[in-house]
Amino acid sequence: MRAPYASDPTTARGRRVAEEESTFRSCFQRDRDRIIHSSAFRRLKHKTQVFVEHEGDYYRTRLTHSIEVAQVARTISGALGLNQELVEAVALAHDLGHTPFGHTGEDALDALMQPYGGFDHNAQAIRIVTSLERHYAEFDGLNLTWETLEGIAKHNGPVLGDLPYALADYNALHDLELGTYASAEAQVAALADDIAYNNHDLHDGLRAGLFSEEDIGALPIIGDAYAEVDRAYPGLDPIRRRHEALRRVFGVMVADVIDTSRMLLRDSGAQSASDVRNNGAPVIQFSTALWSDLKEIRRFLFTRMYRAPSVMVKRAEVTQVVEELFPLFLSDTALLPRKWQADLADARDQTHVARIVSDYLAGMTDRYALQEHARLCGGAG
Repeated sequence: MRAPYASDPTTARGRRVAEEESTFRSCFQRDRDRIIHSSAFRRLKHKTQVFVEHEGDYYRTRLTHSIEVAQVARTISGALGLNQELVEAVALAHDLGHTPFGHTGEDALDALMQPYGGFDHNAQAIRIVTSLERHYAEFDGLNLTWETLEGIAKHNGPVLGDLPYALADYNALHDLELGTYASAEAQVAALADDIAYNNHDLHDGLRAGLFSEEDIGALPIIGDAYAEVDRAYPGLDPIRRRHEALRRVFGVMVADVIDTSRMLLRDSGAQSASDVRNNGAPVIQFSTALWSDLKEIRRFLFTRMYRAPSVMVKRAEVTQVVEELFPLFLSDTALLPRKWQADLADARDQTHVARIVSDYLAGMTDRYALQEHARLCGGAG
């Protein structure tokens, strides 16, 4: 049964371009389906999570990460009586704006774009779903509902201060009320993201040999999970032991969010999705104790995984790829594919040209960026 503070598709704020709604699917279901069928979603298959996509077949990519986030978000939203279709749409779309090479690529592109308004992957996701996906006859983008766009834009909280240009441009046309919190569904998607990457980065780091079970055994939550598995299954095969322990870590995080958020929602007195937006504080959170534990796990992952020597070598290599491709395309826009030339013809100034180049480069997959760098710059493909 849906809670009173859940987002209701029958009272959704609609789409920027009016459409006749489906008789078979709710508006949020259609949003989810359009996201799944988008070109940008397919490209996530070949975009970095932590390891560059071609480094191993078993490591997470942005696509598998997004699917895992959606699964966690569905579980949490179902337990809280929220709209599972909206939470899934936001979860599946939350990383659409990522560049090749993950946060490393984003950092490099943001630095290059500073003279032209910078680059932010959340804002780029809005640009993709409102403009750059061009498949429909009556509109650019996916023409998603206001609620889904709001969730993509501010699932991490209100967006205050100087807005990234890609978000500012769209918000001027279609006010997403960036100064308030998003729906409870969007807040669930944000925490599901935290849960998914904390869990799978431990798994991928172990698989990559960046640290061992002994290294993580002293961390909060994790040591208890391994001890529980050892009591229940003494002498278990190491691979099964790892899986059983990490799935327990997963379960602890999910249960904590559900229990804490139930209390916060109750105490907020929210009786509508609007009440959630205007609550003044998030209603979907980890408990204080678990959040403290997760910060310790994150510090470990930052040191031992995200800044591991082998990862840093690769970060330097792919940073160079972005730093050499961007000025090359900016100085010779004829190198961009023909489909981008119409946009370039309408460019008003150099800033507009730079933003088109940024759109093109940000949309590349890891492998395509490496191939283009090898072809145009003589780098290793």
